[in-house]
Amino acid sequence: MPRLSTELWEQRRQHVLVSAWQCFTRDGFHATSMDDIIAATGMSSSAVYRYFRSKSELVDATAEESLQRIGNLLAGLLAQDPTPSLAEVVEALVDYVAKRNKDEDYDLSKIAVYAWAEALRRPEVRTRTHDFYAGVRVHLTQLAQCWLDDGRLAPDADPDAVGAVLLTMLPGLIVTQHLVDGASAAQLVEGLSGLGSVR
Repeated sequence: MPRLSTELWEQRRQHVLVSAWQCFTRDGFHATSMDDIIAATGMSSSAVYRYFRSKSELVDATAEESLQRIGNLLAGLLAQDPTPSLAEVVEALVDYVAKRNKDEDYDLSKIAVYAWAEALRRPEVRTRTHDFYAGVRVHLTQLAQCWLDDGRLAPDADPDAVGAVLLTMLPGLIVTQHLVDGASAAQLVEGLSGLGSVR
């Protein structure tokens, strides 16, 4: 059998991964079997196993992708010049969660919730997830430092504390979007501003 080009190999690997996302979105990690994923790909089992040797590998790749997309969003916000405002950052996060790949048959924000549960079960996933969110907190703290430097935060504000609040809010955005009516970006910004007046 001739060797696949790198591009074709990547395309087929991505096809397997997206097929897994569709199954995971519908049934979660543990209720989805490799047979389910293989059927969704329309490929033979031997072809699928060329790209992922087990469901665990697919779960790991899926968790990595769902986290990386959030990381890319935050890195893009941090790279903007001028630095986006708090309202713009919150709006970008809310939009990211609300859109949830509406044009696709999968939802990586929903899968992120499954990935958090997997992190509680498997130490190696927990370590990767911890390291990822530690990096996210650094990005958010850097944004807060920019706001402080620009005079958009109170002079005595602690950028690291602001980053911690925004980091804590991010999983809440995802969970509330799926389980209750999610708050709008305007509501969240108003609420955050209101908390600043609490004594």
